[in-house]
Amino acid sequence: MTTTNTPRILVVGGGIAGNTVALQLLRAGTATTVVERATAPRPGGQAVDLRTASREVAERLGLMPGIRKLRVDERGWAYVDESGKIYARIDVASFDGEGPAAEIEISRGDLNQVLLDQIADLDGPLDYRYGDWIEHLVQDADGVDVTFASGGTERFELVIAADGVHSATRRLVFGADEQFATHLGGYMAFFTMPTPADAEPGWLTGCNIPSASFAIRPDRDPATSKAIITLRQDYDPALRRDPAAQQARIREALTGAGWKASTILEAMAGTPDFYFDQLARIDVPELSAGRVTLLGDAGYCGSPLTGMGTAMAIVGAYLLAGEIASTPTDLGRAQARYQELLTPFLDKAKELPGGGIKMMLPTTRFGTAMARMNWRLMTSKAMLPLTKKLFAPATADYVLPTYR
Repeated sequence: MTTTNTPRILVVGGGIAGNTVALQLLRAGTATTVVERATAPRPGGQAVDLRTASREVAERLGLMPGIRKLRVDERGWAYVDESGKIYARIDVASFDGEGPAAEIEISRGDLNQVLLDQIADLDGPLDYRYGDWIEHLVQDADGVDVTFASGGTERFELVIAADGVHSATRRLVFGADEQFATHLGGYMAFFTMPTPADAEPGWLTGCNIPSASFAIRPDRDPATSKAIITLRQDYDPALRRDPAAQQARIREALTGAGWKASTILEAMAGTPDFYFDQLARIDVPELSAGRVTLLGDAGYCGSPLTGMGTAMAIVGAYLLAGEIASTPTDLGRAQARYQELLTPFLDKAKELPGGGIKMMLPTTRFGTAMARMNWRLMTSKAMLPLTKKLFAPATADYVLPTYR
């Protein structure tokens, strides 16, 4: 698959994956168009972490100064019972910044803004469009004819689909979601709420109850926090795109649950950024189909349970852009090398820690009590060295290639 010396590339999705690959393509002088369905950058969002290979990519791309300015002050995680009594703690320092809470935590929206600021500083061949998306595409051996929702058809040498777990581009080219998505037994919700007056600064605090958990996580702004709710539940298509049904399900699970459950439920009613989705794993065996390539959650998502979604997006973007820049006249080779180099990283990054949601959220009070006892034991002074090994990043030994 050959092309010109300066291929024209379309990136679908203006999130972390899309903007990371766009930044590198522009720095390489590649004509890049980005389309994002939202009408503006999406602020806020859950805190994401950078560790091992993803942190190295951020260092190589010059992102760390901006990230450090906007990082969240998260010092560790605390686990409480229904009365609010702490029974276990995991602090960042004890795990060398590589445990459940990482040294570098930043909200998804802030990390995306760091990327957008870097892109804005470039004087490159960029066409960035908000409020637009792909309606139809037809590809041949030399490129892709793309029809946009805004009207008009344009031709590109390569389309990079970075439009998330429910990627519309993936459905157009690769087929129905059911072929690639595996439900992992639950749902998660995130939203912004006022910080409780008695919240411990810098600590994510959470409570597990049978079949559910709820937590309050620090924000960059001390006045606000993020609520995190996890529900153990079979897949229910009725919950898709129905916020009223989603919130009703959360109220059913948390009403009378103790600790800060009532505070979280009260905040949920008026939050500006309620998010709810199934815990799903995305596995697409071949990341490229002709002139269309999947990037980030669109092609490989381990679910929030892995804590590696952002890492996979950033590392994948780095490899894809690096290979395109290395062989701009042979995009087929670049696509193949991208998958070849990324696969060893994905194999480890998508592993579910600790047996997944079944171990994380037992369905009975006895199971929940045993899980609490286990956490108390694992975070004790005697067991901490072993626990540290258990939480060591699976991708720590991955070696990134170096691109000019």
